[in-house]
Amino acid sequence: MNIDYPYHFDARGRTAATDDDDDHVRDLIEQVLFTAPGERVNRPGFGSGLLRLVFEPNSDALATASQFLVQGSLQQWLGDVIQVNDVTVENRDSTLIVTVQYIVRRTLEPRTSEFTRPVVA
Repeated sequence: MNIDYPYHFDARGRTAATDDDDDHVRDLIEQVLFTAPGERVNRPGFGSGLLRLVFEPNSDALATASQFLVQGSLQQWLGDVIQVNDVTVENRDSTLIVTVQYIVRRTLEPRTSEFTRPVVA
């Protein structure tokens, strides 16, 4: 059993948990994507820094840099959990959309997950 993300309470007033391994892996990916380095006290290097890039002018170079940044962060922090096959990062209508194609190492099953965050100026 793993703590569910984002952190919340269940119907009994206890910390919500998830038994679904696929949901837990997706939660881990989301934490890496949207945590800024320096945000975690005991892990100052944890995260991807992706949200800092959304305020840069859109260009092919920025899209490529974002993809490499995300892929590198996922490999660094979750390399023992997933194998990243592809990452796409898109800024559409004030929303950041990240699509990650990966293989769960424990089951060798391919997965594709999409993550979104509103871009706040």
